[in-house]
Amino acid sequence: MDLSTKYLGLDLAHPLMPGAAPFVADLDTVRELEDAGASAIVMNSLFEEQIVAEQLAQHRAVDAHAESFAEAASYFPKPMEYSLGPEEYLGQLRKIKESVKVPVIASLNGTTKGGWLDYARLMQEAGADALELNIYYLATDPSETSSQVEDREVDIVRELKKSIRVPIAVKLSPFYSSLPNFASRVVGAGADGLVLFNRFYQPDINVEELEVERSLNLSDSNELLVRLRWLAILSGNVNASLAVTGGVHTTSDAIKAIMTGADAVQLVSSLFLKGMGHLKTMREGLERWLEEHEYESLSQMRGSMNLLRCPDPESYERANYMHILQSWRAGD
Repeated sequence: MDLSTKYLGLDLAHPLMPGAAPFVADLDTVRELEDAGASAIVMNSLFEEQIVAEQLAQHRAVDAHAESFAEAASYFPKPMEYSLGPEEYLGQLRKIKESVKVPVIASLNGTTKGGWLDYARLMQEAGADALELNIYYLATDPSETSSQVEDREVDIVRELKKSIRVPIAVKLSPFYSSLPNFASRVVGAGADGLVLFNRFYQPDINVEELEVERSLNLSDSNELLVRLRWLAILSGNVNASLAVTGGVHTTSDAIKAIMTGADAVQLVSSLFLKGMGHLKTMREGLERWLEEHEYESLSQMRGSMNLLRCPDPESYERANYMHILQSWRAGD
């Protein structure tokens, strides 16, 4: 069975790979992922705040009185709380490239145009085959318009594309007024692919201590549904590779994602829960399902349920919403 796919211009044996997560901090785990059949290795993100903090630290070493950002910096994690600092990240990227034969995709996470983008070039020089750009931004200023937010993010992609040769995938959130329009703008600015979607981790409140607490909940298959809808809508409507991340736990989840248009399927929570060997289980399950349903290749199935090709395209739009509300009965 031909499971091959092309993602970001990279020829992959199949679409299954680990998503951005701390797996890559340990080389033995990276080798375990490759042994389990990962088609590529996606590194965890290097954050803009890490890079800025290191640059400020270097500046303070030269000018001990340069403390203008000390209070603001105190809101971010301390350097030792990051799994890999900027220089360690580049060093680990080089080690991973030397240790595996599959493509390695580095990751940058930030929200502004600035010197931190230079690290994309350093990642390229360290051997990254592609770059995943995660623009994790939460608008909290009432005076900031949606156009300002989107324009800035498109400018970041455009600026990044000027500085590197390797392909870029932009990891999006679903929270845009017109996601198809924004996705088209991002691709027009130079993105070679889109990753759907970023997970926004919600804070919790400690009512006794009056503190905001960090909260991390692993995904389940229910989170895949919003991704399936937007994969189906974007597939065939944007000229870019599409990857799904979030909510993929079973072979059936992966099949649904590919049917709606995914070129690559990233796993994170399911690997935390079931171990790295789950990649092999998923790949074998995918191959078995295709054979049982008489497909000759993965490409034959890809996109068969997107908005352009599915038998009932209205099911992805308003009609589905109305049908569900009208058909619901107490006790269902």
